[in-house]
Amino acid sequence: MLKDSDKQSDIEYYLVKAEMLPEVFCKVMAVKRLLSSGKAVSINEAVKRIGLSRSAYYKYKDAVLPFYETTQGRLVTLIFTVENFPGILSGIINSLANAKANVLTINQNIPINGLADVSVSIETDRMNTKIKNLLDNLERIPGVRSCRMLARD
Repeated sequence: MLKDSDKQSDIEYYLVKAEMLPEVFCKVMAVKRLLSSGKAVSINEAVKRIGLSRSAYYKYKDAVLPFYETTQGRLVTLIFTVENFPGILSGIINSLANAKANVLTINQNIPINGLADVSVSIETDRMNTKIKNLLDNLERIPGVRSCRMLARD
């Protein structure tokens, strides 16, 4: 267990399937979802609805995050499979610009059978939306067959 005095660079993170976690962590996330969606207006209301004590919520609320929340303020590489037609890359770049993502690199492979792979590395620290919302928006662009996060730093 890390103490508050530990250096930020010493903290380790793990990606674990929710079903493998103790129930208390899943309940903390359920409380956070109720609060962020507006389905509960207070922490008291949310913890009662989920069946979690306030002390357990406060103990773990800063330590349990959905995967996409950990990408804020970081370098993220996205990988796309796109159809080969004029303007597809422009649509992706415009969507990234609208989200205030700072594009660092763009790499596009030569299309094969009408599809090309594109990787884009971005900085997320100034983004005005969560990475999950950005991915959802990018997948809605006509011609984008798939979009996913490949890596984050």
